[in-house]
Amino acid sequence: MGNTTKMSEKKSRLHHRNKNRENYDLVALTASYPELKNYIIPNKLGENTIDFLNPKAVKILNQGILNQYYGINKWEFPEENLCPPIPGRADYIHHVADLLSEFNFGKIPIGNKITCLDIGLGASCIYPIIGVTEYNWKFIGTDINSKSINSAQNIVNSNPLIKGKIECRLQKNPEFIFRGIISENDKIDVVISNPPFHSSIEEANKSSTRKIMNLSGKKTKTPILNFSGVNHELVYQGGESQFIENMIKESKQLSKNCYWFSTLVSKQTNLKKVYKLLENIKPHKVKTITLGTSNKSTRIVAWTYLSKEEQKMWRKSRW
Repeated sequence: MGNTTKMSEKKSRLHHRNKNRENYDLVALTASYPELKNYIIPNKLGENTIDFLNPKAVKILNQGILNQYYGINKWEFPEENLCPPIPGRADYIHHVADLLSEFNFGKIPIGNKITCLDIGLGASCIYPIIGVTEYNWKFIGTDINSKSINSAQNIVNSNPLIKGKIECRLQKNPEFIFRGIISENDKIDVVISNPPFHSSIEEANKSSTRKIMNLSGKKTKTPILNFSGVNHELVYQGGESQFIENMIKESKQLSKNCYWFSTLVSKQTNLKKVYKLLENIKPHKVKTITLGTSNKSTRIVAWTYLSKEEQKMWRKSRW
């Protein structure tokens, strides 16, 4: 396998506080999570790497990362659910932390006075895990799938570091984003969302086929999603664009309940529509934050309805 101990993927574009900004140290990871040794293979250069075509290998790698860098010892969820790549998920959290600091005299607000709402919690509970372990924020996570909610709650209950700091709420009506989740008395400092990317399962399969081709150089008629994912995690009627449109429209009704709303926008072609929707709904401020690894770019679009004076009062009363 050669003597190389770090994977060759470059991730220099990751946030400067990201624990996995450098290439993965497989020696350290396997020391803390020995099972990972079974999934190390040589690449074309003879360097040690992970078999990214194997969903099990991907999950074990991310379990090792959470164990080594975040102190999460138990991260189990059904095999069919989406297994998120930890570095990219952590980048979103770090960038919204910077967003809060930008409007707090350069200081990131930390501690359980800060509440983050995660739209689309998923079975892995990954964004709240990172937000709690990095900044000690409090989280509310929502999902339309009761099995995902149960899985996330089991993860929370199984890890003392995050137990009692994450509330999992089932969205009983998939037509809504916020309605039925946020009450008149809830105060949310920042909303995060990683919308379902595809408009159909066929589109999702085509995307997976392209990924496998890029990784292996081989075509396949029956792609296996190497990061797994059940339908509701990957597919939304109308795709990412429609999800964000619904989110923006509903956010107006909670203009005084939330400081910042934000969402990932993965498709560059969706940005024009997102900006147009925001222009029509007239928030006080809109911010775009670019992020991404070496092989994929995406961005966070964030907006707030609070005036400067309202923002000042919000910070004074909560932070």
